Amino acid sequence: MGKLTLKDLKRLAKQPATSSPVVRVALIGDTATQFLATALRGLGVAKGYNIDLFEAEYNQVYQQFMDPDSELYKHDAEFIVLFQSTHKLCEKHSMLSPQEQVSLASERLQFVESVAETPALGGKKIICLNYPEIEDTVFGSYANKVESSFTYQVRKLNFGLMELAQKHPNLFVCDIVGLQNKLGRDFMFDANIYVSTEMVLSVDAVPYVAGRVMDIICACRGQFKKCLILDLDNTLWGGVVGDDGLEGIQLGHGLGIGKAFTEFQMWVKKLRQRGIIVCVASKNDEDKAKEPFLKHPDMILKLDDIAVFQANWETKVDNIRTIQSILNIAFDSMVFLDDNPFERNIVREHIPGITVPELPEDPAEYLEYLYSLNLFETANYSSADKDRTKQYQVEAKRVSLKKTFGSEADFLKSLGMVSTVGGFTPFNTPRVAQLSQRSNQFNLRTVRYTEADIKAFADDDKVADLSFTLKDKFGDNGLIAVVIMRPLDSESLFVDTWFMSCRVLKRGMENFTLNTMVEEARRRGYRKIVGQYLPTLKNQMVKEHYDQLGFTLMEEQADGSKRYELGVDGYQPRECYITKE
Repeated sequence: MGKLTLKDLKRLAKQPATSSPVVRVALIGDTATQFLATALRGLGVAKGYNIDLFEAEYNQVYQQFMDPDSELYKHDAEFIVLFQSTHKLCEKHSMLSPQEQVSLASERLQFVESVAETPALGGKKIICLNYPEIEDTVFGSYANKVESSFTYQVRKLNFGLMELAQKHPNLFVCDIVGLQNKLGRDFMFDANIYVSTEMVLSVDAVPYVAGRVMDIICACRGQFKKCLILDLDNTLWGGVVGDDGLEGIQLGHGLGIGKAFTEFQMWVKKLRQRGIIVCVASKNDEDKAKEPFLKHPDMILKLDDIAVFQANWETKVDNIRTIQSILNIAFDSMVFLDDNPFERNIVREHIPGITVPELPEDPAEYLEYLYSLNLFETANYSSADKDRTKQYQVEAKRVSLKKTFGSEADFLKSLGMVSTVGGFTPFNTPRVAQLSQRSNQFNLRTVRYTEADIKAFADDDKVADLSFTLKDKFGDNGLIAVVIMRPLDSESLFVDTWFMSCRVLKRGMENFTLNTMVEEARRRGYRKIVGQYLPTLKNQMVKEHYDQLGFTLMEEQADGSKRYELGVDGYQPRECYITKE
């Protein structure tokens, strides 16, 4: 899908509501937001969501937040988009004395923090647009030395928003400052439109801003990219290593096209360090393809950075499918980069859902183009992310080992699997919350929880909070499964949450987890475990999960949701080859 115009989005926004998941959004601004509202609805359709949007009246920001009976609170939105414009801020700054101007940023930050901390908005995600700069040239560059200047206050405000977002997990900063830096002030703002309509975004800029907002919404709902698959020749380096040889490929920090490839690799390296899975799919002899990673002095990426390395003479489609089978993630979580338009089109045609950007012909333009796409938006980040590549490298070894065994049971026994079972702690709470946001396929109810939510579960003695790690002879997978059970009545525990990392599927972890859940229910004096399956676009793989585990189907709704029960008293532990540490 190419870049959508506002006209395109208006057309999409008019489409009738479908069975797409409903996302409740509130848009609160101090400027005209009608076009932004339309663009968000249209982009929702394009992304597979039905956006139920409340748009507050013009310049009613404080009234909406301060009045507990306002339309904002009645709408009960999952996401609240707060758009306070630089122009309105500049108007206020102009009416203050120099003594008052020095507090402008602090006062605005106090308001944003009060919104993030409002008890009635607990659990809501606040998306706060930051403040593109206006060069009022009152002081020129000297404004950077004058605390009361508008330039100083805007920069202080934008930095302060980043600090607040670190402090409050429910607060997200939508970086439209970065958009203005990329697209230019004249593109983002139209003076004639502003003085006529109070709209601070140009018509052309609206889809870009709406896109950044929607990127955050999608990431928070688990729709984001996890994996980058790379071609090699003329994508990761200049030239063809099989023809030009190691010395003939173009890489390096000096002047010329080699510099473009080196800086591209630097970007990929940072993505890997952030937790994006980096893989290779190349038509090449494997030894020749690996040679630059091992021997070229200017290679930024090394083999340790690559989770799955597929270099052979199979098709790119087949190699990508092999990568997917090892990673066990959805194709729509993948991005494929290749300089060859033929290969790009073949992959698009045969692998629906995968993102294949239309790379520019000139490698010098790769990075700027990729920056503009904002492909790897995320809603969370933890220190555990940096180990993801190693985990998938180990998984590739497991896949190879499995092929040498005659039976599944023998293979599983050989792994020597051990699991640590515990509750939620201050040490694992960030990871539990992150998995809650990320887990899509193996997620029975797909309820998203923040760190504050997870802490509340941990503090509630009535809630059974269970976390599971898994390690084997190849390595430690870390935290891979989470279960939250809460009392339904005096006899029943309800499985509020059950999600698991897909990379440990088919190792018996499902059986081990259920055995542990039954033990916990018995310990607490409950006789039944009640499970529920709520269908989404991505969790079809667990549609029959409770059936396969021996639960009894009690109710099925027209929308596909199901309710199950399992008796605890007569339960016999299910077979698995995992021991409890």
